[in-house]
Amino acid sequence: MIIVFGSLNIDMMLKVEHLPSAGETVKSPYYDWVPGGKGANQAVAAARAYGIPSKVAMVGKVGDDGFGTRCSNNLKKEGINCSGIGTCAIPTGCAAVIYDDKAENQIVVASGANTEADSNQIPNEVLEKGHVILMQMEVPSAQNWALIERAHAKGARTILNLAPAASIPRETLNALDYLIVNQIEARQISEKLGLKIETDAMKLAHSLASNCELTCIVTIGAAGSVAATKDKGWRMAAMNLGDPVDTTGSGDAFCGAFAAALHHDLSMEEALKNASIAGSLACTKAGAQTAMPLKEDIEDHLDQLPDAEIISF
Repeated sequence: MIIVFGSLNIDMMLKVEHLPSAGETVKSPYYDWVPGGKGANQAVAAARAYGIPSKVAMVGKVGDDGFGTRCSNNLKKEGINCSGIGTCAIPTGCAAVIYDDKAENQIVVASGANTEADSNQIPNEVLEKGHVILMQMEVPSAQNWALIERAHAKGARTILNLAPAASIPRETLNALDYLIVNQIEARQISEKLGLKIETDAMKLAHSLASNCELTCIVTIGAAGSVAATKDKGWRMAAMNLGDPVDTTGSGDAFCGAFAAALHHDLSMEEALKNASIAGSLACTKAGAQTAMPLKEDIEDHLDQLPDAEIISF
């Protein structure tokens, strides 16, 4: 099973002609409110990419309110196991997503009930070997660190999408299996760890992988992604699908599809290719969860993207 521990939000989507600058008021002709949160987004992405939604479980917290009900019900419609979603007195998390015709966006997140997410909502028996644990950084950091340590001890594989970027203890990184970051996040982590700050994405990934004994994946937007272990690297292109509609869910699609590929025991090259296609396809539709591609969509595009380039260090 893939267990996603993370945030559940309602996203208020507002389209504008241009993004506001400091102090500027910009009008939007309409708004929509849709389920979001990096945790829930990645759960939907994993469920659709896996092809068997019941193999994915979502764990987190929502408020005892309409927003929380909508978040949970949407995941249930996707076939995702929601028994691990708890409720609390704090309102459900909410995000304001402002985006323009160029698919650029500005996002403000109110964490709400996500601050109450507790890693102990996940029992030890689902942290055994064969399971994949997927995390992000929209819940309390300490809960992620505790979950990584427990999963490492029990044998489950762990994936951390360190977004938004935050300080992470070296001992936690050493217990982690896969770290997924963008270039900015990779540089910030390297700086906080006292490592040499590289400008090349592959060198960044290799430095983090070598020093922290994990597999590091660095996403580089339209240029695709790179990944590295201590001894091996991969360069993976992204698909060119024309002008993007909305890039909001691209990173979450990448992470969810990567987790699904790992759980299917695909090779690193195959996992990166599936994730890259998923991230690219997510840019062709508006929204986050609504844009996540199905397994069939990903498979239909496999022949449209070269295999990852393998590099030996």
